[in-house]
Amino acid sequence: MKKTHTQLKDKFSRYLRDIRISVTDRCNYRCPYCMPEEIYGEKYSFLNRKEILNFEEILRLLRIFVQFGVDKVRITGGEPLVRQDIDKLVAGIREINDELDIALTTNGYLLKQKALKLKQAGLSRITVSLDSIDDFTYTKMNGGKYGPAKTLSAIQELDKIGFKKTKINVVVQKGFNDQNFIDVAEYFRDTNKIVRFIEFMDVGNKNNWEKDKVIPASKIFEIINEKYPISPISNNYLGEVANRYKYDDGKGEIGIISSISQPFCQNCTRGRLSTDGKFITCLFASGGVDIKSPLRSGATDEELIEIIKSSWTSRIDKYSEDRLITSAKNKKKVEMYYIGG
Repeated sequence: MKKTHTQLKDKFSRYLRDIRISVTDRCNYRCPYCMPEEIYGEKYSFLNRKEILNFEEILRLLRIFVQFGVDKVRITGGEPLVRQDIDKLVAGIREINDELDIALTTNGYLLKQKALKLKQAGLSRITVSLDSIDDFTYTKMNGGKYGPAKTLSAIQELDKIGFKKTKINVVVQKGFNDQNFIDVAEYFRDTNKIVRFIEFMDVGNKNNWEKDKVIPASKIFEIINEKYPISPISNNYLGEVANRYKYDDGKGEIGIISSISQPFCQNCTRGRLSTDGKFITCLFASGGVDIKSPLRSGATDEELIEIIKSSWTSRIDKYSEDRLITSAKNKKKVEMYYIGG
């Protein structure tokens, strides 16, 4: 992939390789660990259209990020499939460079009707959030909105459309799905889907996170390994967040993401572009650098390049490591729906 600028390194020599783009702050679910209903109910005011980056603005910024060596782009939200014509954004990203790895994370409710267009537009991969296959548990974990049937049906269609390496994300939370999360592993065993179990994280300040609500990665491993023996396998690339395991009987792969108990800050290569145009350098950041204002005020590419360069090269984020030695209680953090997890 062609690079026209020197690759960016932060203060800990971590390169900028991945960009996650939040295309909307809206979602049709109200998962309590992300957008709890009591806060994001009918009276909550989301961003209006003028406040949100349009596709042309996103693509202009992406062209700059790619020049710095970014080779992975993930489209997130909120729920990205509620953004109108999202396939057109995918097509625009694909035109930037045919070698880009373009992924999208979705709750899957709208996926079945949009998957083919996304594939035709050039989307590489899909990650589906699916915290349970049990109706009661799934509904409890998405704010009482919908059961898992539509999402499961959409996942089954992805192979026919041509999507490979589909991943299923499961946030494991005490008091919600800690008693039956293994059901998701069982459901997708002996398929080409990779289920990834994620420790409940303290993203933002509104999801009532407490450390005692976290099921640690070691316990997740223990529960799965007891029923279906698994063995570790090497990571695909530097900065991969999930520890990978294969079933000893050869029937597939799972991953465990341990941001709380085993932080991986030292290998983090992710930058984030918020819905309203802020460049954010950590999932647990308090805020970000405003790029939208200069973008809309006539800034040249060179000026935008300097903003991005200055932000990343001064980056010292390592919140998950710092959490182990200091209290995270009073740190103001950007909410998950705003930057896509």
